[in-house]
Amino acid sequence: MESFFDFSDLYDEYDVIILGAGPAGLTAGIYAARDNLKTLILEKNFPGGQVAITEVIENYPGFEEGISGGDLTEKMFKHAKSFGVQIKNGICSELKLEGKYKCISTQSGAIKDLKSKAIIIATGANPRHMGVKNENKFLGRGISFCATCDANFYRGKEVAVVGGGDSAVEEANYLTKFCNKVTIVHRRDKLRATKILQERAFKNPKIEFVWNADIQEVKGDKTVEGLIYKDKVTGEIKELNVNGIFVFVGWLAATDQFKGLLDMDESGFIKTNLKMETKIPGVYVAGDVRVKDLRQVVTAVSDGAIAAKQVSKYIENTFEE
Repeated sequence: MESFFDFSDLYDEYDVIILGAGPAGLTAGIYAARDNLKTLILEKNFPGGQVAITEVIENYPGFEEGISGGDLTEKMFKHAKSFGVQIKNGICSELKLEGKYKCISTQSGAIKDLKSKAIIIATGANPRHMGVKNENKFLGRGISFCATCDANFYRGKEVAVVGGGDSAVEEANYLTKFCNKVTIVHRRDKLRATKILQERAFKNPKIEFVWNADIQEVKGDKTVEGLIYKDKVTGEIKELNVNGIFVFVGWLAATDQFKGLLDMDESGFIKTNLKMETKIPGVYVAGDVRVKDLRQVVTAVSDGAIAAKQVSKYIENTFEE
């Protein structure tokens, strides 16, 4: 990836600049380049995003034996590069979205001002962590943020689900298809999930509940063996022995730099229509960073493809000779 850090070949103007090199951004790059658009992807961390650190993906079409997140996103990266997409390690320090041309100041070793006919925002989102002792130690080794991705690894085992909202309760019900026992651990004395999801969970014989739990620590040696929590009512320190922990305490949208510029929901996710359009002409959003119900690799690449095709139509209609 040597060219990822080489900024000498940057142009001053592009047809489309894509912010984020996760599955949505890389797919958008592939589709844009195939439509003969001069395309730049800026990624502040590393290509692949959250998916790149996923150990195994078993539900991406075409890989029946599974594929590591790193291998899948490396294939996407190389695919985009093969069509001539420029992919650079850059931090967007200033963004001007109004007007016919969009202007970006990027710090890529040196500050450079870039101009683009359209922008696709694909900066993604990060799952909110519990923030407890040993959590980072067991990420990918017993702690997961995606039941759809990892449930199969816990067939016949016992797991905990941390959270009390829709995602936590829905994923707990899903996990019972694989696990012998699922314990929902919640910091309150009642769930926040919608009534229908609560009813399903309460009726499910494989689901148990731990209420008023202030989680203190994840315990284990090489893999997760359980969690330690404080009962907020009695003050007693207790242990729950489980083989895995699924955390659903919210998502953090990577949208700080867009606040005040685009419409967002209360959690900071950007609102779009089904064409990935925002309220500003020429500005599109794809992947986990937008308001949506399902955040998976397959939905991210779908968003990216739609956004790029809409960019092609927008440029043709707006910049035609």
